[in-house]
Amino acid sequence: MTTYAFPPHAIPTVPVEGSDAVFPIRRVLCVGRNYAAHAREMGADERDPPFFFAKPADAVVVAPREVAYPLATSDLHHEIELVVALKSGGANLTPDQALEAVFGYAVGVDLTRRDLQGAAKAKGHPWEAGKAFDASAPITAIRVMDAPPARAAVTLSVNGAERQRGEVGDLIWNIGEVIAKASELWTLAAGDLIFTGTPEGVGAIVRGDKVVGEVEGVGRLEFTLV
Repeated sequence: MTTYAFPPHAIPTVPVEGSDAVFPIRRVLCVGRNYAAHAREMGADERDPPFFFAKPADAVVVAPREVAYPLATSDLHHEIELVVALKSGGANLTPDQALEAVFGYAVGVDLTRRDLQGAAKAKGHPWEAGKAFDASAPITAIRVMDAPPARAAVTLSVNGAERQRGEVGDLIWNIGEVIAKASELWTLAAGDLIFTGTPEGVGAIVRGDKVVGEVEGVGRLEFTLV
């Protein structure tokens, strides 16, 4: 029997829509610059190979009514994303095999301390302080479903004014390709979440802002920044 130095932390989970089951999070991977227009607004070429960064599992907060403005930043940005939840995995998957590993989909917002991210980029330092902070990954419950259609809208508004709009089909690297590319770098497994990228229009949010993000047919996420 294992003796822990202190009680182990609870496993972070996401509810499964229409079920009493919960999805235990193993890890969270995110894809950068996977919409052409967003890649351009961030100064990148349109079809660079996808690159990944990670958030800790406990950065995920499920359908929060409120999200606290994080420490150590004065430039917090929103990034609406389709999130893929995996039920299996492996290494060096083909895109078709990758799609077979999908459990369901959710809506997430990748919150970014843009000032800290920019400072890290300028010095060639890692991005963790800009991306992997507490409550930096609000998410809806997971919907067990086939992949949303290419025309499914991906939108985000702040205080009723639309900021971001794209479609699932605008992804530079599609869902199967994203998972397959990730499997070239990690052995994926059940419990992995992958944030697939954000459309153009990312921008700052401040305390008191109401954020509403939606992926058509997948879910709707609403929270107020406090």
